[in-house]
Parts: sequence; structure tokens; C-alpha cells
Amino acid sequence: MLKILINIFRARVRSLLTMAGIAVGVFSVTLISTIGAVGTEQVGSTLVTMGVDTLLVQAASKSVSVTLTDDDVSEVRRIDGVTDVMPLMASVTEAKMIDRRLDCYVWGVDKSADKLISLEAEHGRLVTNADCAALSKVCVIDEQFAVEAYGRSNVVGKKLRMFLGGKYHEFTVIGVAKSGLSSLQGMLSNIMPGFMYIPITTMQQLCGRTTYDKIAVKIGAEDFSPNTVTSALDRKNGHVDGYLCNNLLSQKSQLEDILSIVTTALSLTAGISLVVSGISVMTAMMMSVGERTREIGIKKAIGAKKRDILGEFLAESVLLTLIGSAAGIAGGLLVSFVGCLAFGVPFSADIASLALSAAATALLGALFGAYPAAKAAKLSPADALRM
Repeated sequence: MLKILINIFRARVRSLLTMAGIAVGVFSVTLISTIGAVGTEQVGSTLVTMGVDTLLVQAASKSVSVTLTDDDVSEVRRIDGVTDVMPLMASVTEAKMIDRRLDCYVWGVDKSADKLISLEAEHGRLVTNADCAALSKVCVIDEQFAVEAYGRSNVVGKKLRMFLGGKYHEFTVIGVAKSGLSSLQGMLSNIMPGFMYIPITTMQQLCGRTTYDKIAVKIGAEDFSPNTVTSALDRKNGHVDGYLCNNLLSQKSQLEDILSIVTTALSLTAGISLVVSGISVMTAMMMSVGERTREIGIKKAIGAKKRDILGEFLAESVLLTLIGSAAGIAGGLLVSFVGCLAFGVPFSADIASLALSAAATALLGALFGAYPAAKAAKLSPADALRM
């Protein structure tokens, strides 16, 4: 190994340029691979934040024969793999505040809204059991809606009038939720109006209803089948395909697949530069063979075999690529890490891809170094000593 390093150092300028070419190619592949890994992690964590492990169950048709009741909520709660359940009511309505009227999407929720639909308070608080028990006319509005209505996000304590059950009712804003985090917003179109959340018991009373529009179901594992819930409700109520179950798990899988394909395609494109760098390795080794022809002749004259010469030059080419590869990987990881720190996202690296990249680079070194090594091994001692 020391001898090989001495040979590389002997032509240090050429060796450094060759390793730099390899390093740039591996740096590109490493950077793209790491960005893909970080992106995949961010997609997963964002969807989990939005409620990727929450199912929304609703009637499959608008027939009055298919409804959701307290008994249905209890039935779902008994299913293995279900960790929490919350009934929901929903209505598109109008809210008046100051001198403005805005459309809004009102949800009736209870204290489990933070867990079931990933609702998070930016200001104030969320709906509690006490609010539900007292039939309080309080509401939580999303941040986007607050800014649109009042020009600022913190509007806790403000009054507004909401149209429910055929007339307007005054509500007090007790909290402002972060926009876009709720799984309800993640499952519904971006063209929906602002979201508001009120105690579900208050909504039932004002709307004169005892049934629910949806049931939010928290599941414990990604392999949980939504059909388990719909089948249980169909059996209980004697329906056939009477319920629908929506979630974000399929979207998570699709987004991760898309990111994987894009990352692979970009990595392969960047990998072309490795092939170009491999050609530079071949050029450098050919020059090395030419400069050391007499040395090769002397080694063969004192007993060196073809395989010894072949192995020496192959080892040099592989070592050149490995050093360049290590520098490229280190540089790519460093830049990625700094970028993650700058943007405030967790750092993540695909170790398998990096190992594959290093192995592929070493293989390229062996392939492109094979011809110069074979040429050196085939030299006869007499011809080599005459050169």
C-alpha cells in the first residue's frame, strides 16, 4: 500500500487532478442522494404531522338510511388497532366579523382534536371537554382565516357571528390553529374556505341533530387496513359498501415513490460525470505506464510476474478513485449538513446509496485501469528496458 501511495505521490499534480474529477462526480451523486433522503424524511414527517395515521370515515351515499351515530363510534372504538376515535360534524357556512362576511368550513370537534386531526394551537387554546359539556359558543379558527378576517393572526377573545341552524349565533374566539397542519385540510381541496372548529355538542344543539358526518379514527400501524373499519360498520348496520374511509397513507407512499424515482434519475445523470472521470483515470494510468516503462522492465528482469505488474497498476487506479470518492462523499455530506442546518430541517443520509456509490466508483477505477494495467503487464523486459 505504501509503495502504491508513493507512486501516486510521484505524479501528485496529475493524481490530484484525477482524484478531483472523481470527487466532483461523487460529490454530485452524494448531494442529490442526500437531498432525496432528506426530502423523503420531510414528506413522511409532514404527513404524520398532518395526520397520516388518521382515517376519516363517512357514509358512502347521501341516503338517510346510512348515518353515523354514537353506537357506530363505540363500534369503531372496539376494533383492534384503533387507538382513539372522535366523531365529527361539518358544515359550509358564513361568518360575520367587524364589517366583513366570509365563507368558512365549520367542524364540530371535541378535546381529541389535537390527537385525531393534528390540530395545533398557535394562539390561545383548543376545544376542551368542559366546552363540550357546557355547550359553549366558542371557536378555534385557523391562522389563514384570522389573517384574512382581521389582518393579524392573534385574534383570541374576538367575537364573531356564525350562521348555523337557520340563524346567526355569537361565538368567542378561544384559539387560533396553525393553518395547513390539520389532516382535514390535508384531505380536502385547497379551494376550501377557512376552517373553524367548535364544540361538537354545541353544533349538534344548534343544528338540531344527533348524528355525525364523519368519524376520525386514530390507527396504531401503517399496515392497518381501512376496510377493517368500513366492514365492521357494514356488518353492524346491515349495509353493503355503506361507508367510505379516507386517509393519507396512500399519498405518502406515492410521494415517496415519486421522490425516489426523481432522486434515482438525477443520481444517474450525475453518475455520467463519474464515467467521464473514469476516462481521466485511464488517461492518467496510461501516462503513468509510459513514464514507468523502464521501471516495469527492471521489475520483470528481476522476477516480477505479469500478475504483479497488473495488480500494482490496478491497485493504483482503484486507490485513486477511492480517495476521490471519499473526498466527494465527505464534501457532499458536509454541504448537505450545512444546508439542513440553514433551513432548519433534520439531516438524513441514505447510507446504502453512499456505499453503492463508493463501490461503483471503485469498480469504475478497476474497469478503466484494466487496460493500462494489462498493457503494462504485457511489456517484455527487453523492450521495456530499451525505452
